[in-house]
Amino acid sequence: MKRPFIACLIYVFTMSLPAGTAASDYLAEADRLYELGGLENYKQSIELCLKALEARPDDFEAAWRCARAYRFYGDRAKKQALENWKDICARYGKTGMRYALKACEQEPDKPQGHYYYGLCVGVYSDGVSILTALKQGLKKKTQNSFEKAYALDRTFDDAGPVLSLGRFWAVLPWPLRDRKQALDYYRQYQATAFFTGNIEAYLFLAELLIQLGGRENKTEAAGYVDKALLSGEPYFKDWARKLQKKLR
Repeated sequence: MKRPFIACLIYVFTMSLPAGTAASDYLAEADRLYELGGLENYKQSIELCLKALEARPDDFEAAWRCARAYRFYGDRAKKQALENWKDICARYGKTGMRYALKACEQEPDKPQGHYYYGLCVGVYSDGVSILTALKQGLKKKTQNSFEKAYALDRTFDDAGPVLSLGRFWAVLPWPLRDRKQALDYYRQYQATAFFTGNIEAYLFLAELLIQLGGRENKTEAAGYVDKALLSGEPYFKDWARKLQKKLR
């Protein structure tokens, strides 16, 4: 009996707060849950960001955080190999793109909206396939978004725009892919303090080095693969095993 009563009190208290205060509280909690990670926390983060947008419909901070939460929910669904992960990626990626564009419209000279738009397109592409996304004209939009974020603040989200541009050029199908550009961005990211310990970045770079071929590239790739094999994340470990086979 206590829970409905407490929930009612919280609701009444929240409704009595100024809209700006309520929105700020929602976003603070959304940030906390995002940092904790995991599907359920990302889902709750989405709900809180949506509540913040209800309180302040034109809130830039709420819009880009909403895009971030949708992106990471889809990405986590893929990495956990949920039965319907492709459908989740398609839906959450597309919705995240919408909120990222909203953020871009509100603050075009800040990197958040541009950056998360590109990441949300990536999740959407995981769900519908890269070819489908290309047919929908998303290649140029994604490139422009990442390049804009890179120009505005390449260090944002631990140099996320740098790493994202590398991955963008690496995964495009032939003849659009550009492995030389991909390697250039990966080397830029490698020179930052954020490369060490980033298992996903190790795998991105290792995969590209294997594709480029050559003894030196394969030797370097092997070192990153070995580190990824120690990961506690099954998704990364499985990816590392596949790359290890290509090195033999």
